[in-house]
Order: sequence, then C-alpha cells, then structure tokens
Amino acid sequence: MVFFKSVSLLSKLRTRVTQPSSLNNSVRWLQTQSSSDLDLHSQLKELIPEQQERLKKIKSDYGKVQLGNITADMVIGGMRGMTGLLWETSLLDPDEGIRFRGLSIPECQKVLPAVLPGGEPLPESLLWLLLTGKVPSKEQVDALSKELRSRATVPDYVYNAIDALPVAAHPMTQFTTGVMALQVKSEFQKAYEKGISKAKYWEPTYEDSLNLIAQLPVVAAYIYRRIYKEGKVIPADASLDYGANFSHMLGFDDPKMLELMRLYVTIHSDHEGGNVSAHTAHLVASALSDPYLSFAAALNGLAGPLHGLANQEVLLWIKSVVSECGENVSKDQLKDYIWKTLNSGKVVPGYGHGVLRKTDPRYTCQREFALKHLPEDPLFKLVSNLYEVVPPILLELGKVKNPWPNVDAHSGVLLNYFGLTEARYYTVLFGVSRSIGICSQLIWDRALGLPLERPKSVTMEWLENHCKKVAA
Repeated sequence: MVFFKSVSLLSKLRTRVTQPSSLNNSVRWLQTQSSSDLDLHSQLKELIPEQQERLKKIKSDYGKVQLGNITADMVIGGMRGMTGLLWETSLLDPDEGIRFRGLSIPECQKVLPAVLPGGEPLPESLLWLLLTGKVPSKEQVDALSKELRSRATVPDYVYNAIDALPVAAHPMTQFTTGVMALQVKSEFQKAYEKGISKAKYWEPTYEDSLNLIAQLPVVAAYIYRRIYKEGKVIPADASLDYGANFSHMLGFDDPKMLELMRLYVTIHSDHEGGNVSAHTAHLVASALSDPYLSFAAALNGLAGPLHGLANQEVLLWIKSVVSECGENVSKDQLKDYIWKTLNSGKVVPGYGHGVLRKTDPRYTCQREFALKHLPEDPLFKLVSNLYEVVPPILLELGKVKNPWPNVDAHSGVLLNYFGLTEARYYTVLFGVSRSIGICSQLIWDRALGLPLERPKSVTMEWLENHCKKVAA
C-alpha cells in the first residue's frame, strides 16, 4: 500500500505516472514530487505530523481488531508468519516479492531517477522514496547525493579501531567494529543526555542515520582495501553518486560495474521488517539505542550463514561445482552434484526463502542485468542452468516450500564477473545496502513514537498445557 493517501497530500501531486501492477494487473498511480524543496529534512518535518495523527487514529479506531491466529507451530518455528511488527518502508508479498513504499522493483527501475537513460536507479532516490513515500525529482536526488558526500568524512580513530584487528579477521567483524567506532559521535546520544523531548527524537535520529549511511561506503571500502589490496586506499570522487563512489573506492571503475553497484545497493536496501537484520535493528532501537548501536546489532545478524552470509556461500558453492565438473558442466552433471549436496545433509545455497513462494524479483532483475551486460559469462550460464535444474529437484524432494532462487543466487556471479572475486567480503556490500532501509524505518520509528518491543515468551510446559486445554 502506498504510504501517503490523504487528500491533502494527493492535492499536491503535479503528475501521475502509471505502471501495471504484477499483483492484480490493475493500473497503479505513482506519486511524484511536486515540491521544489531539495532538502529531505524539511520534507520529513512537513510529513511527520500527519503520519503521527494517522497512527493515533488507527490505534483508536482499530486497536482491538485481530490480525490472525497464533499457532503452536509459529511459536516453536521462530515466530514465522506471525503478523506483529509495524514496518512502513517496504512490504513483502509471498507471490509478488518486495514493494518499496508500494512500488515493485520493475516500477522503481522505471520511475526512480538514474544517471543513464534507462539505467539503474540511484540508491539516493530509493532513500528519498523510503523516507517520504514519494518519487523524487532528479534535482532532489542530486541534492541528496551532495548532502551525503558532505557527511562522509570518517574520523581517524575509526580506522585505528579497525586496524587494531588482525587483517585476517572476517570483513563483517571489521565492519561492525567500524560502525561501533562511528558511534562516538552519535547526535541522538548527545541529545538524549541533554534531555530532548520525545516529540523531537526523530531529528537527531535523522542526523545519525544520514551520517551513518554516508560514512558506511568509506568504511567498507577501507576494509576491502586493507584486507585484499595491501591497504592502498582510494579516496572518494566528489563527482560520483553514492553507488558509483562506493564502487570507485573499492577499486572498480568500469561503467557497467558502477551501474551494477547502483542496482545492487538499491535492491538489497530493504526487505520488510521481519528478516533478522531489520528486526534486530528495530528491536535494539526500541530500547532507544542510537542508530549506530542498532545497526551494529543488525550487522551481527546479517553475518549469519542463514541470512546475509548466504551470498558468500552461493559463489563458493558454484565455484565448487566448476572445480569438480568444469565450466561446461552438463545439466545431468548438475543434477548429480545437486543430489550429492542434498544427500550430504546440506542445502543448495541461494534457493528457498522464508516468505517468498516464487522466484525472487531481486534475482530476476539481476538476471536481466546479466543478459544485458554479460550473456556469455560461463558462471552466468551455469547460474541459468541451475535455475532450470534445481527447482524440480527440490520439488521432488518434497520438503521445500519454496524451490525458487532468491537474491543471493545471482549477486555473487555478477560481482565476480567485474573483478570483485572475494566472496568473503560480499556480506559487507549487503550491509552497506541494508543501512538505507533500516535507517529510514528507524527515523519513522522515532517519529511515530513506537514503543519498546517486548513479546511474551512461554515454556514448553505452558505450551503443552495450553494446547491440551484447547483440544479438550
């Protein structure tokens, strides 16, 4: 659902752009910015009071409405499928995939400003969309790019903290350490210690969030160059946008790689609030921990093999296929290798999803990028063959609810093609991207005054007794 529906906001629309919805085949009306104001903070200051009133009305009018039944399976199974979290910036549909403020990935690719005609959307444009619910103009995106560059200076003590770790430490360990070091300058912490009003919590949260988003590519690139390029740091280029500058600081200036990084950061930015990293950030922030502390906690969740580390696992698995079977592996050989993987008690990385029940749209848009820019790459051809071979085998296995590829099944092959071959580093890229969605929601958490998260837990004895009473 598009976030802003009020008559007052709709009256401000200058134009309406239509795109077909893959959800119901009906015409969607997309909002575009009417204001000439280039300052994102001013936009939020105008929008927040209305949304605060909207939430109060929902609570007043519908507070007792039940959203579903909780079963014992849900309690035992990691709260899977339980509706219990407010997350405004995106919504995940099991069949359709992710929507950012109501817009699907193909719609975002069509309406969000880009550097090249018909090119990939700028991550800054998605940040604006997630925060305001409206499609920005190119001028507004350019102004936001300039503001992020002005906030991107990283203090020396952050580098010193990272340098205190062994170079061999996992990139995510170094990344989280850098984020914790950045926390020293938290504006929210300073404001809270001085006694800021709850109504203004969102403002220092906004400052921290934009500073964090701006500084993360610098820290992430420093870690990459430290581990893999003998510490030879590449300074930022003030003429480049967020995604392109990140690629440049890593050491990759191929125009196609710049486009890939814009696409990568955009599609990895948010995936509703129930995934481990997003939920962790929301949970920690609900205790009024500042954005740095909250995001560092999120990164620790992202580093798990069942979450963000999966993109590393996929490429390593694909390379193991090549190592054993060769680049020109036949589909029959692939089938044998997949069964070998499954029979050893392992999963096929990059396939399946906790919510999705169809091919991940993030996989699809990366596949389209590959078809456009690297159709003859052997690893891409292998990924394409896996797309044909893996789902039928998983369906035959009979234990998998979603046999289709997710975002991780493709991203590593694209990065590898352009020279970013160090799979161990891939989750850091994911982390930089995820900051855009997590921080956008965190600002709204503060603006809406969302409370401390505190779900109820029960013991197995309580669960057994309760279920026996219900069944009696």
